[in-house]
Amino acid sequence: MTNWAVRALELSAALFIFLLGTLVLTVLVLYIRDISQTQQAIRRNYPVVGRFRYWFEHMGEFFRQYFFAQDREEMPFNRAQRSWIYRAAKNIDSTVAFGSTRALNQPGEVIFLNCLFPTLKEDAVAPEPITFGDPHCPTPYVTQSFFNISGMSFGALSVPAVQALSQGAAQAGVWMNTGEGGLSPYHLEGGADIVFQIGTAKYGVRDSAGQLDDERLKAVAAHQQVKMFEIKLSQGAKPGKGGILPAEKVTEQIATIRGIPAGQDSISPNGHPEIRTVADLLDMIQRVRTVTGKPVGFKAVLGATDWLEQLAEQIKLRGLPAAPDFISLDSADGGTGAAPQSLMDYMGLPLKRSLPLLVDWQQRHGFTSRIRIICSGKLVNPSDVAWALCVGADAVVSARGFMFALGCIQALQCNKNTCPTGITTHDPKLQRGLVVADKSQRVANYASNMMHEVGVIAHSCGVKGPHQLKPQHAQIINDHGLPVPLSELIQPGTHSR
Repeated sequence: MTNWAVRALELSAALFIFLLGTLVLTVLVLYIRDISQTQQAIRRNYPVVGRFRYWFEHMGEFFRQYFFAQDREEMPFNRAQRSWIYRAAKNIDSTVAFGSTRALNQPGEVIFLNCLFPTLKEDAVAPEPITFGDPHCPTPYVTQSFFNISGMSFGALSVPAVQALSQGAAQAGVWMNTGEGGLSPYHLEGGADIVFQIGTAKYGVRDSAGQLDDERLKAVAAHQQVKMFEIKLSQGAKPGKGGILPAEKVTEQIATIRGIPAGQDSISPNGHPEIRTVADLLDMIQRVRTVTGKPVGFKAVLGATDWLEQLAEQIKLRGLPAAPDFISLDSADGGTGAAPQSLMDYMGLPLKRSLPLLVDWQQRHGFTSRIRIICSGKLVNPSDVAWALCVGADAVVSARGFMFALGCIQALQCNKNTCPTGITTHDPKLQRGLVVADKSQRVANYASNMMHEVGVIAHSCGVKGPHQLKPQHAQIINDHGLPVPLSELIQPGTHSR
């Protein structure tokens, strides 16, 4: 027994000496590397110790989220916003106690006006059907869903993420936008309605020269699940710049679906070469609608607005059948895509400004029943969606809201291949954490609970359903911290659907 104890002590001492020696050697190597490198002044002046500065800077993102930031402080989404989504996705109690933590005097915030006699449960009605394309295309699309999944491409998202979104969308009866990366088998396998996005690179419907291929377009339209086509002109994260998918995420399968080489950066043009004017845009819309027989619209971020009047003139000149069946309006605070910070932070109008402008344009020119408005941009909670319906949107789509429903923790690594929740990575070790059967149910729960709670807001305002919400049902906090009628922002339109 004594010999065993002595032997164990000798081994422990040897191990300690080995580890200590290894540590000293490592520190010596790092010291030499730091004082000899010329790229970082901190490491050169404070060898070894200076390295902690960069580690603390990286870890600060996570410490702020979990330990220091208050419930409504974080960006781009605070803890209160995320917590509601997580509870809705898990279908657990979303009530809170002891009063709201939301300040009621912050400029731009919305306040809904309750009715003295709210709509009773037995008087409530289901969401009204939304029709796209009737009677101007052979196969109009009719849906009751006013909250849907925005464009996130296969490639940017992992296989299990797309599968979970597809299956969850089908369960909740909402549509799913493919994003610009083309139509994959994973989009179709869940059985959800699909909106196919045609990006500037024409992924999935391009020929060898990168031009739109009518035959491939027909092949996509032949899928019964594909209900509409959306021509993407710009997106919220990066107005004026195309999509970016780094080479490490361009696998053989993704390359085949997109029609590009594998293992190379997938960089979309910053615009459609064949769409340089409003007339070109209407020509392309008519071409896609003729080839597919299905509703066609376009997606854009609103910045300069003179083109809207040109669009109205062209539509009146050509006739209402030439108009887009819908306009998807993205906000400057969109953000799922990788983008230069100069564009992410400073380019385009936020939705709270651009949506009233677009609705006003729609109503002034009499396009309310012809052109549907779909909007997106940080609309992840019931109040956000109800506000958009009050202003005049027909439907709302969300990308990051559904990412949170999948389990996103806002790790801010979407543009890398290191997403810790398996949503935006193609690393099998990280993807295994995303269990499709569980996450698809959470996607469905989130969509269903969202539409239910928007209905609760509508009933409190005294109307029978969400699509009866109008500007008079809300007020907006002005720069002085006082509520002003939302209707003052919607002029001179009458807000009739």
